[in-house]
Order: sequence, then C-alpha cells, then structure tokens
Amino acid sequence: MARYTGPTWKKSRRYGISLSGTGRELEKRPYAPGQHGPTQRRKQSEYGLQLQEKQKLRFAYGLTERQFKRIFEQAGRMKGVHGENFMILLESRLDNLVYRLGLARTRPQARQLVTHGHVTVDGGRVDIPSYRVVPGQAIGLREKSQNLTIVEDAIESHNFVPEYLTFDEEKREGSYARFPERAELTSEINEALIVEYYSR
Repeated sequence: MARYTGPTWKKSRRYGISLSGTGRELEKRPYAPGQHGPTQRRKQSEYGLQLQEKQKLRFAYGLTERQFKRIFEQAGRMKGVHGENFMILLESRLDNLVYRLGLARTRPQARQLVTHGHVTVDGGRVDIPSYRVVPGQAIGLREKSQNLTIVEDAIESHNFVPEYLTFDEEKREGSYARFPERAELTSEINEALIVEYYSR
C-alpha cells in the first residue's frame, strides 16, 4: 500500500488527531467530515477502534502499511512493552526528529529535507527518512542548507523541543539525547489497540 498523499485535513478530522502536527485542522471543525456535522454518531466495533488507532498513527508519521508493520514487528523483538517500543522506534526516525527539532514545520516537510540531502547525522549526509537515529547522535543541516527559507520559517514558528532532544538554534544542530519515555509522547494514541489489531 502506497503512502497516503491526499488531503490531510479531512483525515485529521475523521480520526480526531492533527496529522500535520500544527493542530490547525481541528481548530474550526473538531469533528468528523460529513453532512451531519458534529451531531453524527456511529458506534464502532472493537475491530473498528483498533483499525482507527492504527490508521491515526500510520498517517501521523506518514508511513506506508508495509513500513508501519515492519517497524511494529521489529518492536516485538525488543525487550519491554511491545506498544511502547513501537512508539519509540517511530519517534527515532530521522524525518520525525528533524520535525521535532523544529527544522521543518511538518513531518512531510522534514521528509523532503532529508530526501533532498539537506540533513546530516554526526556530520555526514543522510538522505534516508527512515534512518534510525540512536541516542548520542547529532542531527544538523549541511552548511549550504542552513539558511533555507523553509528552515528559517520553521525555526521561527517552533517554540518547543522535547526534553529527550537538545537543540542549538545558532548552529542549526540538535542531538538525540536519549530515548523518550512513553509519557513524553502523544496521549492521543492508544498503542495497545494497535497491538491487538496485529495480534488478531
């Protein structure tokens, strides 16, 4: 299944989560799209809830079904809680960390920066969005990419860097200081439902 590239605002409203990360999609109409507006009611089956949770997370990180499931399976081979490990692996993707550092306004924009060769890890260029960063590695921009308009705009509008990251705005460089704890990641996702979905 290909990566979803359609309109994200309707998807955001359908799943009740900001897929862009900006929250703007839900400001005016924080309910699912459809002619019945906020009054529509539909009781979901257990399977429907599990599927919805999976789709919310998959669309938020912008992954194909194959990529998403592969990471889920990798998380299952790690020690600890399967769902939490899964969330941490998703968070450790290079494109996501570029977004978290504020070098891009959205994950798709961060993916584009990485794909076009603007991003470095420990000083070396990495153009693979799915590259898994490990704690201690530094994430920055190539010298010629540091003053790109989209980077300047992103940094100007960004006002929060998670505690598991460090960021030096002057150097346009940050580091993945440690793995995040589950409490530091989104509370809008119930990853236990995703584990149940794939365990059917």
